[in-house]
Amino acid sequence: MQYRKLGKTDLDVSAICLGTMTWGEQNTLDEALEQMDYAVAEGVNFFDTAEMYPVPPKAETQGATETCVGEWFARRGQRDKVILATKASGRSDATGDWKHLRGGPRLSREHINQAVRDSLKRLQTDYIDLYQVHWPERTTNFFGQLGYKHREQEDLVAIEETLGALSDLVKEGLVRHIGVSNETPWGVSEYLRGSREKSLERIVSIQNPYNLLNRSFEVGLAEMAIRENVGLLAYSPLAMAMLSGKYMNGQKPEGSRLTVYNRFQRYSSKQAVSASEAYVNLAREHDLDPATMALAFVNSRPFVSSNIIGATKMEQLKINIASINVELSEEVEKGIDAIHARFSNPAP
Repeated sequence: MQYRKLGKTDLDVSAICLGTMTWGEQNTLDEALEQMDYAVAEGVNFFDTAEMYPVPPKAETQGATETCVGEWFARRGQRDKVILATKASGRSDATGDWKHLRGGPRLSREHINQAVRDSLKRLQTDYIDLYQVHWPERTTNFFGQLGYKHREQEDLVAIEETLGALSDLVKEGLVRHIGVSNETPWGVSEYLRGSREKSLERIVSIQNPYNLLNRSFEVGLAEMAIRENVGLLAYSPLAMAMLSGKYMNGQKPEGSRLTVYNRFQRYSSKQAVSASEAYVNLAREHDLDPATMALAFVNSRPFVSSNIIGATKMEQLKINIASINVELSEEVEKGIDAIHARFSNPAP
């Protein structure tokens, strides 16, 4: 396993992070425990979860994923071996009706204080290593939107209030470091400005989607990630398994996410399917597993602090973690760039 610094902290996180969003929905508790056991044995020391998980979010399952992680801590007694990240949900009117979560989650001081305490109970721990804002309070480019459409919102919770609340959690000892997710260059710069001008906590990471079908992070955020030392925690590195080859030629494997759930349709558009097939064929031309090639690409980017992988089956998990040992050849990199020139970000 490789390890990288988490922002400007003294924490060394594994370059592969264990994603958890299927636990409590597609995966049972026992399966989640098995995944955590295997990941830690392979050198993974970084788990990422969220208060809203599992996905798709439902009132009857909300918090089940954090509960699985908490059970592992309680049963294995290895809390000190894991750098734990979780997330507080953003404003719900941008993503749907979430009245089951604090009557509709916001990023106010009151909501963040309640969210972190609820997460700590489910996780059966007294501190969180990295506490993240899952998505912005404002309506902007996230969850599949690329074209920016400005919308005036008079009742927004200011980033300064959110950052102040997060900073207080650090002072209280409930949180060690803070980060953002699904953010834009403007949002990241505002968090950094608040830290600089108001002497508040500095964000150490940004968790955004990044994969061969969506390289939009490279446009405005990659330079910021490097220059400001706010590294990317890349999620959806396989584009909901589109890049694994399992959906080739119109296949719809039983139990797979894109077969079972309708919420991920941006990954199965005509352009996304065509691009995925091109990447899968490139991998096979070079005797590479398609998923391994896609993950190795993300692993190797200089602005990536950790690659968040997830799997419903153990064989998938083993392949995903093993990708850290693969280095892509110059010929493969050129092939990837050629496909990207034909299909630029077909699945934002």
